[in-house]
Amino acid sequence: MITPVKTTVIEQQLTRYRLFGYGLNTGGPQVMSIGWIIVSFFTLLVGASMAEILSAVPTSGGPYFWAYMLAPPEHAPFFAWITGWFNLIGQIAVTTGIDFGLANLISITASVSNGYQATAGRTLAILALILVSHVAVNLISVRRLRLMIYTSIALNTLGVVCMVVAVLAKAKTHQSAAFVFGKFFDGTGEDGPGWSIRASPTYVAACGVLMSQYTILGYDASAHLCEETRKAVRHAPVGLLSAVAASTGMGFFLIIGMLFSIEDFEAVRTSPLPVLKILTDACGEGGGLVLMVLIMLCTWHCGLFSLTSNSRMMFAFARDGGIPHRLHIIDARFKSPIRTVLFGAVCSFLLALPVLGSQAAYSGTTSIATIGLYISYGIPIAMTLAYPHNFKRGPFRLGRASKIIAAVACLWIGILTVVFCLPVVNPVTSQTFNYTSAALGIVGLFAFASWFLWARRWFTGRCRDHCRVCIRQLDFLGEGMVGRTDSTDSDGRHDRHHRFKSTGLKRTDQK
Repeated sequence: MITPVKTTVIEQQLTRYRLFGYGLNTGGPQVMSIGWIIVSFFTLLVGASMAEILSAVPTSGGPYFWAYMLAPPEHAPFFAWITGWFNLIGQIAVTTGIDFGLANLISITASVSNGYQATAGRTLAILALILVSHVAVNLISVRRLRLMIYTSIALNTLGVVCMVVAVLAKAKTHQSAAFVFGKFFDGTGEDGPGWSIRASPTYVAACGVLMSQYTILGYDASAHLCEETRKAVRHAPVGLLSAVAASTGMGFFLIIGMLFSIEDFEAVRTSPLPVLKILTDACGEGGGLVLMVLIMLCTWHCGLFSLTSNSRMMFAFARDGGIPHRLHIIDARFKSPIRTVLFGAVCSFLLALPVLGSQAAYSGTTSIATIGLYISYGIPIAMTLAYPHNFKRGPFRLGRASKIIAAVACLWIGILTVVFCLPVVNPVTSQTFNYTSAALGIVGLFAFASWFLWARRWFTGRCRDHCRVCIRQLDFLGEGMVGRTDSTDSDGRHDRHHRFKSTGLKRTDQK
């Protein structure tokens, strides 16, 4: 069994190191600290809505299968297709962002410590080696992979706590609370005024929340791994929500510790690797490098389990026909979906190739990872509001607050989608343009065009295996299946039209 909460927390930890410099220059300490609190609050609302849906539909398909189950029968395949592709692209982009960030950490640390000449080609080679190592580890059995999870938990909790305490204790001076929570800095101007002058400080602050929102991401792993979890209808929702809470709490502790430990703000802000500068200023060059190795190990584990979660989502999507069905095969020797692991690693590498032409083109990966996943989160959440009669709650319930939380979550996702397409650097050139809107447009165009051109003729949006999993998970607890006969809908009314009858699904695991 893989515990979703553990895997999801791992996916989110330490990615904030690669965006620390971005945060310092896009709003400064004020936006990093207060922005983190604001983002954490709204992300918890999104996570709560997702947890409630997960309790009702516990399958590895996650958001796209939720969309299928919540939509009207005649439109269910369409919504499943659109949601699935946004989730798939977002998953790939997250893995790319984590592993390419690790490759950058290795390259820049080596260049600072011993004069290594970092180039785009060398960084891509390091990325390839990292992905190969992740594929190799995913070849081991699920039970052995669980041991890797426990190792990562220790690194990402005890290791991070010890590191922050050590930096705070060794730092020669500490910044004031006024600096950490009140200093605003606009470094968005490349050779002149930034967006706070050309637009407004609010614009800069909105762009600055990217650091926080990208970090608190990927918690749908609790859904993608729920078929490997016992009593998923109860444990997976709690795991999802716990993952968000744990990541927000640990992240805030980490950011505050680093900000208080800054000795020279200007030197840290302009450093090629701000976190390394903070560590070496506090602990010396040797101590700083040791702590950077710890960060690299943690980030490596982040990428590992991001690829693991990604492969499970692809496995389910292939099972339902969203991508080639040949990817839906469990290797008899390794007891793992090796084909989707390899496919995910290759896609993640290909997504990093734009760095050879433009660093700004690659930077869009961070935003498309956030937008792609959050759009896939938002579609099923919105459907609980649009089609409440299709939403049959599981054991995890939000009660009367369910609709309010879902509405606020959808509004937040809509705001994120707009903000992350805005240009961050002024002036806007081919090298500073935010390519997120273009990437989002390509993904959306492909998803909609492919549906209307060919997918609508054959994609049904579900596989009977999914329904058997849901039935077994719920029957194991003595619960009825989602949409059971004479069930109670989300508004408390009795509904005798169960979901299986309307979609043609049958309880095929029962005689």
